[in-house]
Amino acid sequence: MFGSTVRGTAVAAVVLAGFAVSCDTDPVASASAPTGSASVAASASASASARPGPSGSVPAAPAASGGPDALPGAAPEKVRDAFAGLQATLNDACTPAECAHFLGRVHDELHGLDAAMKADPKGPGHFPEPIALIAKLDAELAGDRSFENLKKHQTLLISTRDKINTWMQGHPDDYR
Repeated sequence: MFGSTVRGTAVAAVVLAGFAVSCDTDPVASASAPTGSASVAASASASASARPGPSGSVPAAPAASGGPDALPGAAPEKVRDAFAGLQATLNDACTPAECAHFLGRVHDELHGLDAAMKADPKGPGHFPEPIALIAKLDAELAGDRSFENLKKHQTLLISTRDKINTWMQGHPDDYR
């Protein structure tokens, strides 16, 4: 009797361990993911870059190529997906506790939409107003994505988002 209990416990442990491992990984991602300490370092680096620095400023984001969470070299998002991300900021506001995150997110969503529009099969000429509005914003920001600079240009940042939202609402075939 003792032998069958130990054997049953061992089988259950192996099954549970296999289940835990299979639920924890994505077979496609794990095939292309770095292994060992490189993977841990990449994860730590990615999460560290998203946190505000000691002065409360958010580090500069990499150039938008497909939205705020896109990997370098990844294909840009579709315009409808990028626009949905921008629209998700419409009900948010610059509260004292979340202002840096909010302004940085609006900035990132605008640049994800810009990249999606420029990569769209219809061509960037199909989206002249939004692309021009983002270019005007970028000229004012002068490459400085710090919280202090985004806060200084908060009115322009939010009005750019709102103008692009209005323009896109007038072009529903581009995001539905």
